[in-house]
Amino acid sequence: MADTDRLAVEHVPLHRPGLTPPDLDAQALPQHVACVMDGNGRWANSRGLPRTEGHRVGEATMMDVIAGAVELGIPELSVYAFSTENWRRSPAEVRFLMGFTRTVLRSQTDDLDRWGVRVRWVGREPRLWKSVLSEVRRAERITAANTGTVLNMCLNYGGRAEIADAARAMGQDVAAGRLKASSITERTVRRYLYSPTMRDVDLFIRTSGELRTSNFLMWESAYAELYFSPLPWPEFDRVQLWKAVEAYVNRDRRFGGAVDHAAQAG
Repeated sequence: MADTDRLAVEHVPLHRPGLTPPDLDAQALPQHVACVMDGNGRWANSRGLPRTEGHRVGEATMMDVIAGAVELGIPELSVYAFSTENWRRSPAEVRFLMGFTRTVLRSQTDDLDRWGVRVRWVGREPRLWKSVLSEVRRAERITAANTGTVLNMCLNYGGRAEIADAARAMGQDVAAGRLKASSITERTVRRYLYSPTMRDVDLFIRTSGELRTSNFLMWESAYAELYFSPLPWPEFDRVQLWKAVEAYVNRDRRFGGAVDHAAQAG
């Protein structure tokens, strides 16, 4: 048995006593929230703990945020669980992340299923541990009929990799005569992305005070509202998610358009 299989995985309740989500207009809610779960390692190191302990606590935070999204009625949530760049980390940390991700999927799928969450894997297959891919595929099968929040588990994912893979697949289809280059539009590109049915990201959240998007859902986040929290991911929770959503609801989204208020006043 691997060390990660012996780690206790916290089971988070769907509803926490005394916590009620804000009363927001359902029509104003973001339809897709994306989270860059940053700061696990630094949170742990600042407490004299190994980086792996930060990842362990961060997984419990992820489940709490998922529960908060379900309570609020967010249709789609994406979490950046492991990027194509994370392979550059130490072999020990990569082994832990792969093994612990496998353990979390195995342990938490039943809870996600009870919450009505539909799990969907988004990413590249090459290099991803077969045991991790097996667990995420199992989670997809178990939750396939659920109609609640869609949870995109972005494992071995990179935004540039996704666009490059889409371009390669389109090029192959053009060469084979299945696609005309002159007919390629944005809608065509979307069909070749890892998850063609994924909604555009409305609210993009990053924790730990870093002010960048780090190659996450680049195509899908073209018009996302950005929300940067100074808290490291282990200190983030469903209440912080709700605050981010409230901030989103109060923003004015124009998608490149503008209103001439001076002309209206005249």
